[in-house]
Amino acid sequence: MNFIKNNLANAFTLGNLFSGCVGIVHLISGDYQTTAICIIISLVLDFFDGFIARAMNSSSNLGGQLDSLADMVSFGFLPGVAMMKMLEPFGNQLFGLELPFEIKYFGFLITLFSCLRLAIFNLDDDQKYYFKGLNTPSNTVLVFGLYYLYEIYGSKNSESSSQFFDFLFENSHLFLLIITIISSGLLISPIKMIAMKFKSKQLKDNYPKLALLIGGILILLIFKTVGIPLIIIYYILISLVFQKQLK
Repeated sequence: MNFIKNNLANAFTLGNLFSGCVGIVHLISGDYQTTAICIIISLVLDFFDGFIARAMNSSSNLGGQLDSLADMVSFGFLPGVAMMKMLEPFGNQLFGLELPFEIKYFGFLITLFSCLRLAIFNLDDDQKYYFKGLNTPSNTVLVFGLYYLYEIYGSKNSESSSQFFDFLFENSHLFLLIITIISSGLLISPIKMIAMKFKSKQLKDNYPKLALLIGGILILLIFKTVGIPLIIIYYILISLVFQKQLK
């Protein structure tokens, strides 16, 4: 019984890792819908592994290390692959110049900065009730959300093809490179971000979380799939608004 208690959270973490691996395989093969399901599973497991560890008083250094290693795959390598696939059609052309390498590899900047962010997080004891910089799961939702929109609205093979998304994704590598740079920078920025961990039961202490939750639901209801990356933009903005309350 003690074995189960001490390792249940770790089993959830390994499930997150497994789901991330499966998601990457399907993403490479072009099955973005299965990848979306895998990301959702990884997000749920990533949330509950910490929740279970705290509830069962089974937190450990091993669990913390496993969590970061699993996140590196599910929320570090996977979004890097997603950005790489969006940049792939541009070959080695950058602003009319012919580079000695394909620009799709710039997408892995997201993977590199995700790794750096996770290492910084492991060494920072302050990030208990807030995040410093954009957390890797949120960044994955942002990047893959864009990729998902491209597959639905921007692809020429899509029945829902849109001129707006066609312009953004197929004709504007500058847009994708800017997103890559901003995303990478946010991962290691000193900006405090809301974490869904409740420090107290007092309503005033949880205004940022409530604003994030209510706003996120409204965005999804109004914009549907287009709202997926918009939620992360809203998350960043609402975190900036509540900077002084995050501690």
